[in-house]
Parts: sequence; C-alpha cells; structure tokens
Amino acid sequence: MDPITQGALGASLPQALSNKKNIVLAGIMGFVSGMAPDLDVFIRSSADPLLFLEFHRQFTHSLIFIPIGGLICASLFFLLISWWSSLTFKQTYLYCTLGYATHGLLDSCTSYGTQLLWPFTDYRFAWDSVSIIDPILTIPLLIFILHAGIKKQPKLAAAGLIWVVCYQLFGVYQNHRASEIGWALAHERGHSPIRLTTKPSFGNLILWKVVYEIDAGFYTDAVRIGLKTRVYPGKLTPKLDVERDLPWLDPASQQAKDLQRFTQFSQGYVALDASNNVRVFDARYSLLPNEATGLWSIWLDPSATHSQHAQYKADRQINTEKRKVFLDMLFLK
Repeated sequence: MDPITQGALGASLPQALSNKKNIVLAGIMGFVSGMAPDLDVFIRSSADPLLFLEFHRQFTHSLIFIPIGGLICASLFFLLISWWSSLTFKQTYLYCTLGYATHGLLDSCTSYGTQLLWPFTDYRFAWDSVSIIDPILTIPLLIFILHAGIKKQPKLAAAGLIWVVCYQLFGVYQNHRASEIGWALAHERGHSPIRLTTKPSFGNLILWKVVYEIDAGFYTDAVRIGLKTRVYPGKLTPKLDVERDLPWLDPASQQAKDLQRFTQFSQGYVALDASNNVRVFDARYSLLPNEATGLWSIWLDPSATHSQHAQYKADRQINTEKRKVFLDMLFLK
C-alpha cells in the first residue's frame, strides 16, 4: 500500500491498545513504524537493476522479522524521547512493534505480493482484496486516528481498525464475484484456463481486472461489479516463448538470468511487447484493466555483453484519453 495508508494503519493498532495518556505518542510511533518496512526500497544497485525487486517486500515484511523491526524502531524512538517522556522502553517497544506488525499483512492484501513467510519460503502472498492506492480505505482511517488522538479516545482508533477489516472483507467478496464472472467468460469462449487471477483496478473495488491463462497466452478482461455488472472484453496476449521470441538470447548470459528472475517475480505472466521486440512485460498489470500492456518491464539488448544486465523500466504514464476510458468504465458512461 501507499505510505500514508501504511502509517495510518500502523498508528491505529497501538492507539486502540493504549491508554488516553499515551495515545498521541502511541499513534506517532505506530505511524512511523507502520511505514518503516518500506525502507527496503533503498536496497538497490545501479549495476543490477532487478536487485530491488528481490528485496522489496522481502525480509523487512516477513512475520518473523516483526520483533526485530519493532526493536529497531523502538530503540530509535526511545533515544529521542526518553529525556522528556515517561514512557518506558517496554511501552515504546510495544507500540512500535504493533505498528510495524500491520505493514506486511496490509501489503499482502494488495496484488504485488509479499514474502510473509521469508526465509522459509520465497512465496509472495497477494490476496488481491484492495488496490495499492485506495482513498476510500485511507481517508476514513485517517479521520479515525486523528480524532482518536485529538479526543484521546482509543475506541475511535479501534473503529478505524474495524473499518479496515470490513473494507477488506468487501474486497474479498468483490474478488470472488469477479472470479466467477471471469470463469464464466472463459467457458463461454470454450476455454479451460490453466489459472485465473483477479485484481482491483486503481483506487476502487468496483472495476476489476481478470486475467486467465490458456496454452496460447493470456486473456485480459475488465469487469465492473456494482449495482450493475458490465464486462469490457479484452483480447489474447501471447505468452513469452523464449525460443520463438528471443532466439538470439544466450541461455547462460546475465540477461537470460535476469529474464528468469523477472519471470519468477511476475509469477510467469510474462509476454513480449508486440510493438517492441526487446521489451518483456508483466501482463498482470496495466492502466486500463482490459489491456495487457504492463506497468513495468525489462528491456533486453541483442548486442549486450555476456555479463550485462537487462534494463528495468516502469511504464506508468497515463494520457488524457486513457484516463477518460478508465473513468467511463468505472462510472458506466
């Protein structure tokens, strides 16, 4: 999730469990600790553009790392406040750890994938119940934690937690509905999908992206699920076949290894850009939910040396036309 939501949820749990006297400090500590795991974005290398993909949402987001992350945050906070605050280190550690603990679980509710059980497995949990940015989730939560601090009422923070849980349950329900429609679409086309995944589109739980895999590739459709249901059909995107699409790629080269890393990160949903024969993208994501264009990709170079890395690029620009199409889908225009 975005940092503000992570911080707000991180603040709500220690606030809800604190007393009126400590609720403001508990909220501040929880807010900062709730954002702290995302400091892993600084683990990157100019020589290896894919390094950050391996470490983002990895050990700092693992359940087993929560006590350690909480300890680091608490130690820093205690150094800052011990000279004027009556909070003990035990209380500081509790508030920071509670805030830190919310981060990985909230990230797992999105579609990006979080290694909750690292180091025992590198599996990325992605429950697809909320968009990575969703103001309908965030704004009420912020209101609850701010009022909890101002009025010194832990019950208000608890109400914020209840709001988050209810919203996520609604997301699970919407995900189930989108999946059912996706399976029905596949069967209408005479397909028996190898697998099917559904993801909320940007900032809402009404418009969903449905991707299913068949032998030939990936079908991508958009499904609007509100009082009225509508399907916005997509099309087939051929899945990447290295021997067919990249016959020049040396299997022992660094670029081939990077392609394997990117494929693993993308859970196998990789395709070659039809308009750019060196761009391999993650077909699970796109700005318009009935497209398979990718929000990130790697670029390969036929003239690269044996040890040269592939390039990683984010492709998140949206023009006025696409924004209008998205809003028309969302609001049934």
